[in-house]
Amino acid sequence: MERKTHKVLGYEVDLLTFNDAVKVILENIKEKKGMQIVTINPEMIELADKSKVFSSILKNADMVVPDGSGIKLALKLQGIKQEQIPGIDLAHELIASCEIFNYPIALIGAKENVIQTTVKRLKSEFQGINISYYKNGYFSSSKEDEIIDSLAESEPKLVLVALGAPKQEIFITKCRKKMPEAIFIGVGGSFDVWSGEVERAPEFFRIMGCEWLYRTIKQPERIKRIYKTLPMFLFKVIIEAARKNG
Repeated sequence: MERKTHKVLGYEVDLLTFNDAVKVILENIKEKKGMQIVTINPEMIELADKSKVFSSILKNADMVVPDGSGIKLALKLQGIKQEQIPGIDLAHELIASCEIFNYPIALIGAKENVIQTTVKRLKSEFQGINISYYKNGYFSSSKEDEIIDSLAESEPKLVLVALGAPKQEIFITKCRKKMPEAIFIGVGGSFDVWSGEVERAPEFFRIMGCEWLYRTIKQPERIKRIYKTLPMFLFKVIIEAARKNG
């Protein structure tokens, strides 16, 4: 499938459906073509604008899916209709596919109790799942090489990294040097949801693209972070849309 993208504030975003994203990833696993998949949102763009390293990673990713509703809105303002592709849903669907084909998967991130519960729950949900490696996200930089070596020895086809942006994307870039055929996805707080540590937004909020609002209601401390990011992001995308449409 030919890759189609469109820029949002200088960063390419893939234009494809959820099902097509899954199809492309599975084809790459079959053909042993490694990928770094980024689930982009406005906060990540703000972080990338302040970091050349992170900016380079986003611009060189093999697939960038619109995880945040803000990205979907930015594309809409430019006349592009694109569905939101939540990283947590994409990762879950890929796990289901990996179970069918017996592809080994690896999970890295979150607290020890969270990763343990996540593994337990995934094994209960997908009884044929092959988890070749898992590790909590609380390790020092001095342990990275050792962890990457152990991860590579487990030969996973799919690696889910839940360290938060930009740490997870930077870690993935290091891993790819030893595992060029693996698929890597940064999944943020997905393990917290899968373990039951954090409640995900009800379906109504997800359908409306307001999952961020539900998380803010449940975690008021997020308000400060959102107010620092969203207004400026929206201002920039409106200006960008006006420039392109004018």
